Amino acid sequence: MLDKTQSIIESGVAFLGDNHFLAAVLIIFASFVVAWLIDRYFIGLLEKLASKTRGYLDDRLIRDLRRPLFNTVLILGLASATVVLRLSDGVQLTISSVLQMLAVMVWTLFALKAIPVILRGLAEPTRAPAVVNSQTLPLFQNIANIALLVFSIYYIFSAWHVDMTAWLASAGIVGIAVAFAAKDTLANLFSGMFILADRPYEIGNFVVLGTGERGEVTHIGMRSTRLLTRDDVEITVPNSIMGNTTVVNESGGPHEKFRIRVQVGVAYGADIDKAREVLLSVAAAEVSVCEEPEPRVRFRRFGPSGLDFELLCWIDEPVLSGRVLDILNSSVYKQFQVAGIEIPYAKQDIYVKEFPAS
Repeated sequence: MLDKTQSIIESGVAFLGDNHFLAAVLIIFASFVVAWLIDRYFIGLLEKLASKTRGYLDDRLIRDLRRPLFNTVLILGLASATVVLRLSDGVQLTISSVLQMLAVMVWTLFALKAIPVILRGLAEPTRAPAVVNSQTLPLFQNIANIALLVFSIYYIFSAWHVDMTAWLASAGIVGIAVAFAAKDTLANLFSGMFILADRPYEIGNFVVLGTGERGEVTHIGMRSTRLLTRDDVEITVPNSIMGNTTVVNESGGPHEKFRIRVQVGVAYGADIDKAREVLLSVAAAEVSVCEEPEPRVRFRRFGPSGLDFELLCWIDEPVLSGRVLDILNSSVYKQFQVAGIEIPYAKQDIYVKEFPAS
């Protein structure tokens, strides 16, 4: 391809004779015309096609693509013009390096504008992948910008024929040293990325950790997760620990409703049907208990001191479990007294075989 282009340029030069300056001017003028045609018609056609789509992503990218395409065609024209002028090797090499650097800078600026647009488009709730969302967006944007700047600097140095091997080796050694020094921070960072991507819990959820802490998630950061307990005490847990422990999300599942259990014993010999009826009436009388799913009573086991029953009912939010459980326990105790149902407790009977002689 390059040989063919060079042969075309040499043919044009032969046609113009020895007037290399005129040939260079004509090439620059032709590149300007081609850039104008691309900007006017090609980009215009793409904008019309993009306007028929629903999203804004393609419209913004095509609009930002106008200037770098125009400048790239001009840079190619200048590069061709320097070939026609047949400058000395040193001058030709310097101009070529400058033009390559300008091309890298033009497309780097375009990429810096395009990266946020693309990531925001991917982070839309209607089509967001699990990894890219509104919370991980700043992280991915910073990583992409850093990677882009590193590659741009590398190609700029390469355009000036600077050997980057030693620099890359030094950067690798420094990266390994930093990774060892900040391994805990990096562990929290990557765990935070996985938590934000996998979403085992969200802000506002009530969770119970494997170590026993229970609270509402108030913040999910890249380094740590914060819980607010029922005692209004904030707990900060590193994400590396959150990623390696069992987390029970009480607000998870198909809905936020939470089931509470009222365990009560009934004395042997009591009417179990009446006990079941009293328990259901207690649940029906409490406004905080959901009607759907409906409350139910289970006869669990024959205990050592009595019959073990369990009242199962649902509430709207896990945060209400302590208050509703207190109300239900109080109502069950009162209603059992009214109904004459005995709640057993551990008792020991002592039998005296005989009294010692006086």
